[in-house]
Amino acid sequence: MMHAILRLAQPLALLLAVAASPAHAHDHSFGTHGMVLFGGREGLYASHLPLFRAPHDRQVVLEVRLSDPALDRALRERLEGQNALWTIEPERFQLSRLDPASAAPLRAFDAGVYEGHFERKGKLTHEKAGFIVERVLVYRRLDPGARVRAQARYLPMGRFLVKEIDSRPDVDHIVALRAARTGIVTIPKAGLGNPEEVLGRAAPLAGTVYFETEDLR
Repeated sequence: MMHAILRLAQPLALLLAVAASPAHAHDHSFGTHGMVLFGGREGLYASHLPLFRAPHDRQVVLEVRLSDPALDRALRERLEGQNALWTIEPERFQLSRLDPASAAPLRAFDAGVYEGHFERKGKLTHEKAGFIVERVLVYRRLDPGARVRAQARYLPMGRFLVKEIDSRPDVDHIVALRAARTGIVTIPKAGLGNPEEVLGRAAPLAGTVYFETEDLR
């Protein structure tokens, strides 16, 4: 009888240990994480479309490539020198796996590729393209508390600048440059009312790729 109880107790103890393990704790970042796709021959980038609530409460920017070399080359050529909006709709995954400190980092995912915004009548050009994560360039958990900073920082990504989301409300802003740069660009937060004019004084702009305010109120 005692042996039978022990045999029953062992699987139960294992189940409780797995449930208590941080690796199996409920992760509120699971979902469909749409991203802006931008870049060209020198680099291809994907910027998560964030909100101030789970599962999208992280700013994430990736350097990526497509697993199909021919499609990778074709898409880079299509994006080269363009400011038009492209987005991807990835398969569902835990956004926390893109944290560089993750115990189970996400190395690849499949996604639909859209010319335009995938949730706003964008045109599907590739239904299930394989993406490989080359580098995580930005990973920041967003603070839902309302606050305002005096300065806005734009992070360089080749010939693009991506605004660091650091306040609430804020804007999700990606601009294309006429030439690649390496330094961070800082402008007064008051300049976001007309950001292209203000940014243009610090960097030679080619145009705006993405500008969104409603999602970050």
